[in-house]
Amino acid sequence: MQSGIMLGYAGAIDALVERIHRELGCETTVVATGGLAERIAAETRTIQHVDPWLTLEGLRIIWERVAGGS
Repeated sequence: MQSGIMLGYAGAIDALVERIHRELGCETTVVATGGLAERIAAETRTIQHVDPWLTLEGLRIIWERVAGGS
């Protein structure tokens, strides 16, 4: 069951990225973020980089800008 979930997400990510590449007409850099990013990235063909803290780091930067402007 767990294997099916992991492979299903990996396949969905690959399909989505490939579709976006076709629509854009160019390749992009794909970055995975979050707690399971490394595990899922290992099962995909399209994820090039893993940054587990990217989203939280971005939220911290936004918070600092908003809090600093008050």
